[in-house]
Amino acid sequence: MLSPDTHRQLARELLDAERTRQAIPQFSRRFEGLEIADSYAIQREWLALKLAEGRRVVGHKIGLTSRAMQIASQITEPDYGALLDDMVFHSGAELEAARFLVPRLEVELAFVLARPLKGPNVTLADVLGATDHVMPALELIDARIEQFCRETKVPRKVTDTIADNAASAGIVLGGRAVKPDAVDLRWCGALLIKNGVVEESGLAAAVLNHPGNGVVWLVNKLALHGEGLAVGEIVLGGSFTRPVACAAGDVFEADYGRLGVIHVRFA
Repeated sequence: MLSPDTHRQLARELLDAERTRQAIPQFSRRFEGLEIADSYAIQREWLALKLAEGRRVVGHKIGLTSRAMQIASQITEPDYGALLDDMVFHSGAELEAARFLVPRLEVELAFVLARPLKGPNVTLADVLGATDHVMPALELIDARIEQFCRETKVPRKVTDTIADNAASAGIVLGGRAVKPDAVDLRWCGALLIKNGVVEESGLAAAVLNHPGNGVVWLVNKLALHGEGLAVGEIVLGGSFTRPVACAAGDVFEADYGRLGVIHVRFA
């Protein structure tokens, strides 16, 4: 493990990278022994800096939920990050592309909690019972740490991604909210359309066989730190498509069928 002072220093570097829009060198290359525990410690220090600035936690995101992504990242479980109040947008929003470094969109379902959840031993039934409603969401992901090393061109590792708030940069909510038992969430699907072209499509079952299983994993993982999920929290269950790159001028439509449509454009 790295020292707490190093965790704090790296968290400050992440904050500066976000402000300057300049990606910083990979932590995994700079610290050969960087562990996943270090990455979450850095993430928590970054979050503390954000809270000190007046930001507020409104939820969590879950990433790396598909088997293919876990194999590619050489891990055996998902990862998570925090959603803050200034990261939430709604369908019809126009986002400034220059606010981000390498923005990309992923298709997800968002769970909004009616009751608190705290592990361990939380089940899917517990999650669905504590959920007020589920609705379509697009996650905007970004990379404040270089995706490819500037010298070796080696891609960043999962330890870099986790430290970087699991790559989360924003969330766009829209469509139609439904009770968790109103539809078969496994069979909820979506088309992600960019500038009139279908770029991605998928089913929510690609997320751990049920999108609620991502929330189950998160609650039980947070319990290791004595933490849980609060009433009203938004939890992104995990993407069921590959990320699609965004740039100024791009117009996106995410069509969730009977759950409605999300529109967002980049200026």
